[in-house]
Amino acid sequence: MILSCNNINKSFGINEVLKDASFHLEEREKAALIGPNGAGKSTLLKIIVQEMAPDSGDVIIARGKSIGYLAQHQELTGGRTIYEELLEVKQYILDMEDKIRTMEQQMKSLSGRELDALLADYSRLTHQFELENGYACRSEVTGVLKGLGFTEEEFTKPVDTLSGGQKTRVALGRLLLSGPDIILLDEPTNHLDMDSIAWLETYLMNYKGAVFIVSHDRYFLDKVVTKIVEIDRGNVRMFQGNYSAYAQKKAMIREAEYKAWFNQQQEIKHQEEVITKLKSFNREKSIRRAESREKMLEKIDVLEKPVEENLEMKLTLTPRITSGNDVLTVTGLAKSFPQQELFSHVDFAVKRGERVAIIGANGTGKTTLLKIINGLLEADEGEILLGTKVQIGYYDQEHHVLDMNKTIFEEMSDTYPYLTNTEIRNVLAAFLFTGDDVFQPIHTLSGGERGRVSLAKLMLSEANFLILDEPTNHLDITSKEILEKALNSYTGTLLYVSHDRYFINQTATRILDLTNQAMVNYIGNYDYYLEKKEELTKIYAPESGNVVPEETVSSTKLDWKQKKEEQARQRKRENDLKKTEAEIEKLETRDREIDEEMNKPEIAVNVSECVRLSKEKAEIMEKLEALYEKWEELA
Repeated sequence: MILSCNNINKSFGINEVLKDASFHLEEREKAALIGPNGAGKSTLLKIIVQEMAPDSGDVIIARGKSIGYLAQHQELTGGRTIYEELLEVKQYILDMEDKIRTMEQQMKSLSGRELDALLADYSRLTHQFELENGYACRSEVTGVLKGLGFTEEEFTKPVDTLSGGQKTRVALGRLLLSGPDIILLDEPTNHLDMDSIAWLETYLMNYKGAVFIVSHDRYFLDKVVTKIVEIDRGNVRMFQGNYSAYAQKKAMIREAEYKAWFNQQQEIKHQEEVITKLKSFNREKSIRRAESREKMLEKIDVLEKPVEENLEMKLTLTPRITSGNDVLTVTGLAKSFPQQELFSHVDFAVKRGERVAIIGANGTGKTTLLKIINGLLEADEGEILLGTKVQIGYYDQEHHVLDMNKTIFEEMSDTYPYLTNTEIRNVLAAFLFTGDDVFQPIHTLSGGERGRVSLAKLMLSEANFLILDEPTNHLDITSKEILEKALNSYTGTLLYVSHDRYFINQTATRILDLTNQAMVNYIGNYDYYLEKKEELTKIYAPESGNVVPEETVSSTKLDWKQKKEEQARQRKRENDLKKTEAEIEKLETRDREIDEEMNKPEIAVNVSECVRLSKEKAEIMEKLEALYEKWEELA
């Protein structure tokens, strides 16, 4: 065991964040700390690294083991460049290298015993240098920087000039290179693109020390961790396995807890009814038995009613009107900024009912593309056409759609003046803003709270085409799952930018990858994209200088066309099956009605009516036979 937390308690005023929290980490173990926003995850990490003291309890780290911590926000200062900042971690190796070079110079002027002594020291030092991977020191720094998404041109940027997200990536690089025995990471994937997250997954899985991660990225957790530590209303519980295994076990435990509570409540109610009945008999023996049962009831350890997982944010997305089949058509779109061409010749279309995810590395222009579609930015070239009756609802990751000077209540009432105060309060309560919370100024809210206000506005918009920019940023796992459920049952059209791979797998029917200044189309979810990425990128968005043979392009286009045709056939078959089932049900219902009619006395004596009904019944049976065969074929 390398780290142990024992009976940690921590409160802020009357808010009890951690209650007797206990868990442990083994050497080389990869574990995640999860829980809703505000549950106390960052607090627990700060207690472990002694940035904060617990009210009671202790943290034990194995003797001689080092610990490294990456907080969510970093303030790097100093005149060093990005490359120098990371290389500084390896200063002891650089000093060793300088000493080796000095020894080599000294050897030229020494002989005899002095030379022998120096050679012995030189041998020990070079052996140590090799053990510390000294010869690969600089290439290791370069590899980590590239893995975290920095280009070689950016290596010389001073850290003072970097954004908050870039500083966090530099700090993460420093931490990884320092190689502590225990790494604590607080939301490490927040500022990484998909390629960098995939690189970090591999790095952490192969890391020789223990890793303890706070993250809402479920795909990342599925890849990296083998243990989940959950904070649930102050209580800490451990689960073996990755996130998906945890989610299954958690659902089973929750169901068992609810069943136990329900059964106990039923038993208590039953006993109370029996006691009341016994007392009503008003006999000495019956009263004694009633008192005995009352004592038994008093001794019961009454279970608390389990809090339902999704008894939190309530989100329902319903379009007011249906749009035309062609929702969005983009032709020849191009956009550049000074010294940076984002994309050119971008063509794609979105049909009604599609759920399309736009992905790509940081800086490729995904958010810019959404802003152009929304009319917030001008394109350099190209055309954007919206279909008939298309009504857009826009969710902006920076929440520019919110007025920071207004309160939450004012933001909602000014946008939807036809709503009454009670209606606005009810909507906001569904997004966890109750009481005086609704009068908080928006500029004082956290990122997650602003996200909930934006989602509330989106729900009330009743739009039939939702355009979302990083909708899962700042949402905890429960809120993400609620959003996924709402989007999957949404009958309108969806176009969004996201780097949340789990979210994409759950919601997307198609992926557009913005890469090498072009758009590549994938008909499927994120797993399908990973399978086809290398092949289709080479064909549709090759790096400059890479030419793909025309026959390969033609073959892949044919495969893509065949896949589209097969999907269309599948949809038609499903629709035909539903229609056939509906027709069968209609005819079977009519057949039963005829039987009921023919059993009526007044019909039985009416020969002409009996003949008519018999003829209709025969026709129905003939149609049904044909429909049964058709159903079997389709099914």
